[in-house]
Amino acid sequence: MPMVSRTGPTMLLVHGGFADAALWSAVVAQLWEAGVAVRAADNPLHGLDVDAAHVAATARGIAGPVLLAGHGYGGAVITGAGTQAGNAVGLVYVAGYALDAGESVDDVNRRFPPAPLPTVGGPDTHVRIDPDAFAAVFAADLPASVAASMAASQRGIAPECLTGRAAGAAWRTLPSWYLIAADDRLVHPQAQRFMAQRAGARTSETAGSHAVAVSQPTAVVDLMLTAANVLA
Repeated sequence: MPMVSRTGPTMLLVHGGFADAALWSAVVAQLWEAGVAVRAADNPLHGLDVDAAHVAATARGIAGPVLLAGHGYGGAVITGAGTQAGNAVGLVYVAGYALDAGESVDDVNRRFPPAPLPTVGGPDTHVRIDPDAFAAVFAADLPASVAASMAASQRGIAPECLTGRAAGAAWRTLPSWYLIAADDRLVHPQAQRFMAQRAGARTSETAGSHAVAVSQPTAVVDLMLTAANVLA
């Protein structure tokens, strides 16, 4: 997809676990139509430190300021990447983990427990959501055929992504925005509200499952454009 230049940062979108960059397809299309330079990054899902360093390197390879956006576990990744990429100017969390320094995804999940996550895989392999449970956990507000396609194509996540502790918290120095998915069954909505408030993020809330970027792309784009306009 061609880029359309505009005054303001390039948006670098980072997917989380159990998904890939295609999660952002509808969001990218709307941002492109709005004239925003946007790129959907490949998140390796190998471990928090590795993934944050990879995304930071991707951001540094973009000329000019970058607005980092992360979904789910991708939020934890941008929290770290934002401390490493000197051209990062802001953070947008989409039902994402806005971790503090020394905190892990598992720490947040234990404090605000979601329903038990039915997974396949083990401690030495990448973990995936049981395909039979994927729709209910990740994509309850999507058509069955779409949820089934996402379940079949989901990417596994290394256990280190969940247990790795954030080396730093970029939201302590960068402005942040947070979209809460009120019907999320993977990241508890109360956990999202807690992390957004702790980060001092400018917050909006929408009905939506964890797949909110797919089911409610306009709500996601509206918040991103708000952030971009502030930073322009």
